[in-house]
Amino acid sequence: IRASNNISELYLDDITITKGSKLLESLVAFSHLKSLSLESCKFEGAILNQGLPHLKDLEDLKLDFSIINDNFLQKVEILAKTFANEFTGVCKLKQLQELDISSNYIIGNLPSCLANMTFLQSLDLSSNNFVGNISLSPLTDLTNLEHLDLSHNLFQIPISLGLFFNHSKFKHFKSQGNNEIYGEKTEQNLTPMFQLETLYIDSYACIEAFPKFLYYQHNLRVASLQSLKLRGRFPYWLLQNNTKLEELYLNNNSLSGPLQLPLHSHLNLSFLDISDNLFHGIIPPDIGTHLSRLELVDLSKNDFNGSIPSFRNMSLLQILDLSNNDISGSLPSDFSCSHMIEVHLSRNQLQGSLEDAFFDCLQLVVLDLSHNNMTGSIPSWFERFYQLAYMILGHNNIEGEIPIQLCNLTQLSLIDLSHNNLSGHIPPCLRSTSNFARLSDHEKIEFTTKRNIYSYQPSMLYYFSGIDLSCNKLIGQIPIQIGNLNEIHVLNLSHNNLNGKIPASFSNLSQIESLDLSHNNLQGNIPSQLTELDFLEVFNVSCNNLSGRTPEKVKQFATFDESSYRDNHLLCGWPLQKDCDPPSISRSSNDAEESNCFIDMEDFYVSFGVAYVMVLLTIAGVLFINPYWRQVWFYFVEVSIDKCYYFLIDNLGKFKLF
Repeated sequence: IRASNNISELYLDDITITKGSKLLESLVAFSHLKSLSLESCKFEGAILNQGLPHLKDLEDLKLDFSIINDNFLQKVEILAKTFANEFTGVCKLKQLQELDISSNYIIGNLPSCLANMTFLQSLDLSSNNFVGNISLSPLTDLTNLEHLDLSHNLFQIPISLGLFFNHSKFKHFKSQGNNEIYGEKTEQNLTPMFQLETLYIDSYACIEAFPKFLYYQHNLRVASLQSLKLRGRFPYWLLQNNTKLEELYLNNNSLSGPLQLPLHSHLNLSFLDISDNLFHGIIPPDIGTHLSRLELVDLSKNDFNGSIPSFRNMSLLQILDLSNNDISGSLPSDFSCSHMIEVHLSRNQLQGSLEDAFFDCLQLVVLDLSHNNMTGSIPSWFERFYQLAYMILGHNNIEGEIPIQLCNLTQLSLIDLSHNNLSGHIPPCLRSTSNFARLSDHEKIEFTTKRNIYSYQPSMLYYFSGIDLSCNKLIGQIPIQIGNLNEIHVLNLSHNNLNGKIPASFSNLSQIESLDLSHNNLQGNIPSQLTELDFLEVFNVSCNNLSGRTPEKVKQFATFDESSYRDNHLLCGWPLQKDCDPPSISRSSNDAEESNCFIDMEDFYVSFGVAYVMVLLTIAGVLFINPYWRQVWFYFVEVSIDKCYYFLIDNLGKFKLF
């Protein structure tokens, strides 16, 4: 590389530096270099401290997503020592202000020479395998630090952050992932010199109380204390003390009591997530007045009761999640939803009609009202939701027909109308397609597939689509147009009153993974073309009136057992016990049967004569032994002779007349 004294920034990202390469040594010529980026590089035998110690004016060094040395793939003991040796050269860059070595394979303790880099203002150590208690690390000497990211390591971090109390410039701290957060037995009653702007402490721990340093913070913009099992009441004082606070995340803790709002309106809070706690009581009716700038409200997985308050004043609200509570009553008709994108109200005790709710929510992408007691019909004006991708209305008491107007919703990806009282026919124009609508990373959507209920992350929903109309009162034939949904992954029409044949067009469902048509009145054969469905994992046509032969034992259909076809009495073939063809009988066996049935007439006459003689001898023996029967026998013979005699006398006279 040809050097230039005027170059202050150099980017050498995504390259491989092999052993013997002069690239790192040639960096010495860039005497005024202030920023060097070696992101996503691979150092194959190259020594990192070649050249770097000579860049005295270097202020910004980025080594994230790099493989610093092949030795990192060796044993841990060697690895820690190797990194310390490699880092020695970096430590000599005493003017360095920003260092990023995130997303590498670095294991071990932080090297002690790091304490010499007193000008460091930003340090990113995230996504490595560093270990050790940071209270005993060189981080305590870096008093100029403003930004520190320790996420996704194996550090031990005190919740008090006491080691940073003398860091007056400290503004941004982040620890997420696998770090161990612990509470100290005796927390210092000292006032920290720092005023944080962003705070992320998200890790699975058991911390009973909020750290005391939080009571002294007044400049917070983002506060995230997730999965710490914090106890106590809602920290309304955090809102009162930090008027610039924009985001507050307290989800997955053990906070309890009512939701107490600050005394005065908070004009900057945009994101509030207190889900998965133990809060109870009603949602404050004036929440829309006190927190009017909210864009995200997530109060899910608590024990809130009462009715849904008015969100009329929240003109910026985009995401509302009140799911998994005990909220009752009807849906308010005054939703301020001109910007509403997601509504999650599942698993509550809501009731009433859909007619008056969400009419002006034209931007809706997600509408989840499942597992409630909703009644009435699906309004035809739902066609106004032209961006609706996820319509989850299952497990309610909704009646009537499926509106044909739903066919105008071209973005629909998931349709769940299961476990209702819907009647009528399935609209042939109903659609389901993959949707790449941007969803909040905080929210999940439940959908039943492959006989189980799954919670899908937004990143998974981009590649997933399905229709569930099961457990209703739908009638008529399955529209053949459903077979044109070649992007659908799940189709469940079970437990209805559908009749007719299974459309052969279902062979076009090339992405289908679960197909359930059970418990209907379907007739006819199972289309043999279904064996072309290569991704099919669950197939169920049981409890119908199907006939004929089951599909061939090929591809996915070789994995389905008898339960997929049971209770179709005219169905035969593998894996059922009933064979389709009667057993064939060969000609030779017929001849053998006929030969076995042949009777020898000579033997027959002999056996008949012997039997006749035996009968006569038996009668004679009985008459000889028993005088009573002998007397009766002779009397019978005498009477018979007399009758025959008089019969002949009477009839011979008549014959003579002729």
